[in-house]
Amino acid sequence: MLDLHYWPTPNGKKVTILLEECGLPYNVIPCNIGKGDQFSDQFLAICPNNRMPALVDHQPADGGEPISVFESGAMMMYIAEKAGQFYPQDLRGRYAVNQWVQWQMANQGPKTGECGHFKRLGENEGDQSYAIRRFSDEVNRLYGVLNNRLYESPYLAGDEYTIADMICYPWTVNWEGQGQDIEEFVYFKRWFEEMGNRPAVQRGMAVGSNLQNDYSKMSEQEIAALRALLYNQRARPVPAAKPGT
Repeated sequence: MLDLHYWPTPNGKKVTILLEECGLPYNVIPCNIGKGDQFSDQFLAICPNNRMPALVDHQPADGGEPISVFESGAMMMYIAEKAGQFYPQDLRGRYAVNQWVQWQMANQGPKTGECGHFKRLGENEGDQSYAIRRFSDEVNRLYGVLNNRLYESPYLAGDEYTIADMICYPWTVNWEGQGQDIEEFVYFKRWFEEMGNRPAVQRGMAVGSNLQNDYSKMSEQEIAALRALLYNQRARPVPAAKPGT
């Protein structure tokens, strides 16, 4: 059985899409990032970067002790390799997928996330116009990268549907909120609509739809405390000195 420590964000949904496509049984363990669950000692034991999602496989292929994996890109590779699906075994096919997985992790996710962050801050945090313009333009550039690639081939890694497509799709669902016009990217739009029509993608995107944080029921003090916890994080200290150091 696979335990998925999860909250319904794009980074979580890319993993549930793959699990649904592979038909692997998994157990969702909610990790409420809006309330700081990712900072608990239990979660940090499997994900030292205090970022959701994280995976624990209780039946790894080597037959040994349970193995934990953090970083969603690594999780996608692990699951696809375990299932023997959506991840080519030949050298060229494997690296055609790997480069798009890394592109998503290094470019699409971080830049789109920053775009959303500055859009949410609002005027109370000062003039964010430069940051919003900076990251909205970068997200537009990234949609162009997708569009040009999908002009060349039906899927991101070539002729086959792979984890490269699954890892990118959830970050595109909110294209309108990202300040983009989907009609500008005709080849992306074709791919986007095909992805959204896949039953397993729909199931994966729906996981955790009942998990919500209702901030309207929280006091201003509670919201301020959460913002202090979640924003402007700095290095965590080592818990305790090891004997002899």
